[in-house]
Order: sequence, then C-alpha cells, then structure tokens
Amino acid sequence: MSPVIFDILSAGEARLAGVDSPRLSAELLVAHALDCSRMDLTLNRNRVPTDAELVEIESLLARREVGEPVAYILGEKEFYGLDFRVTPDTLIPRPETEHIIEEAESIFPKGSVLHFADLGTGSGILAVTLCVLFPGATGVAVDISPAALEVAKSNAQRHGVSGRIEFQHSDFTEQKFDPESFELVVSNPPYVTEGEFADASREVTGFEPTGALVSGVDGLTHIRAMLPRIEDMLAPGGYLFMEIGCGQGEAVQKIMCAEFSRFGDVRVVRDLAGLDRVVCARKL
Repeated sequence: MSPVIFDILSAGEARLAGVDSPRLSAELLVAHALDCSRMDLTLNRNRVPTDAELVEIESLLARREVGEPVAYILGEKEFYGLDFRVTPDTLIPRPETEHIIEEAESIFPKGSVLHFADLGTGSGILAVTLCVLFPGATGVAVDISPAALEVAKSNAQRHGVSGRIEFQHSDFTEQKFDPESFELVVSNPPYVTEGEFADASREVTGFEPTGALVSGVDGLTHIRAMLPRIEDMLAPGGYLFMEIGCGQGEAVQKIMCAEFSRFGDVRVVRDLAGLDRVVCARKL
C-alpha cells in the first residue's frame, strides 16, 4: 500500500534526524516535490502521492540526508521578503544580514537618490533589496567569483532592477573606486576564523563556498584590507554598514577608530540573540 503524505513526513523527519531542522526540512522538500504549500500538506495529509512524486521525494530527501542545505536543493531562499536564487557558488542568505537593510531604511528616506556599493555581493541580496526598497538608488555590486555574479545578475533581473546595478568582477579588497563617489557602502565580507570553520557543521563546510566565509586566523583579514578602500570611496556624510562575526564588534571598532580618522559614529548593531552583527559608521 502506498504511503500517504502524513506517513511520508513522519518517515522523512526520522530519516533526517542527523541534519538541522529535520521536520521543517522534510516539509519543505515534500511540498516542493508535490508543488504545494506546507499548509496543503496538512490539509491533504491522507493524499497518496503518485509514483513520480514519490521518486522526486526520495531524491530530495536523499540529498538532504547527506547534509546538503535545503536552499541549495530548492535553488532559492527568502531574504527580506523577497525570493532569491542561490547556488553552491553563493552563500545562503541568513536573517542576520537583514540588519544591514534595516539600518539603511533607518537612515535613508524611501525617496533618496543614492549611489551605493555592495562589496562581495554573492547572490546579490543586498544590492537587489536596496534597489527594490529605494527606487532612486543605483549601485555597483562587486564579487571575485564570476559564477556568483551570474547568480546576482539573475536575481536583479528577477526583481526588475538590473538596469540600476553595475556588476563588477573584482577582488574588492584591491579594487580602486572613484574617491568620494558613494553615499552608502554595504558588505557581508568573509569574517569566519579558520578555527570556527574547522568546527562548523558539514552543512557549511561541505557545501557553502569557503572563500566567501573564511578570513584568516582572526577572521579580520578581509575587513582590514577593505577599510582603506571604503574610507576613500565614501562621500563625506556617507555610511558604511558591514556584517561582522558575533564576537568581533570590539575588535573592529578599535581598528576603525585607531587607524581610520575619517570614520565617525562607529557603533555595533546586535542581532535578536544579542550578538554582534553589523558595524555601522559615518564618514566625517
């Protein structure tokens, strides 16, 4: 007798006990295979999937069972209410990064005509979201990975803002920009320490791009290299919003205040768990 949806979800949750969020993973994958919502799974819990659907469910669960993140399996992830395409060439968007967008919304009025740079754009979540939220915004999105840039371009097209973002293939720690040409710089740079990466789960170490995560022994190699560029490229009165590691706030503040005299109002925004998450500064 073929299993019903309720039984498939129960078996899937048990099968995925070794990965993060096994029940949620099972529901998302089964809903994807059946082309329905998670609510539909509950409403139709006694439905018997077709043989083709069962094959698809098995394939998706097998990928998740070995640790492949759900976002890569489904090929997309939500960020700030928008759906974004993601691939193993890009980091998976995380809720903590949304604090950067929240800071931008708290500083700039919706009608602002601003020019921004997104350093290490990855899948383009920051650049695209800024352009969606600020119709008068234009930006430059930089990444060292050509494959990541292709994903970012597809997300810009998906949300109708590709005409307002210039994508550049470059190492943002070395690239020179026109002085004082940006009102805003945002970045989610690599900041994971080598030790943290060694202790991370297989879902991170085995699937997400290492180069977008790890930044030397103390996690600050990229940040140290990019700050001189940012200080130069920001217009007077411009802002920097940059994601940092959960224990890096004090160290980054010290670097910025001691070595970069034109950064003022340096502060650290904490996430919902009370951990350091975004460093904010204004160019004097």
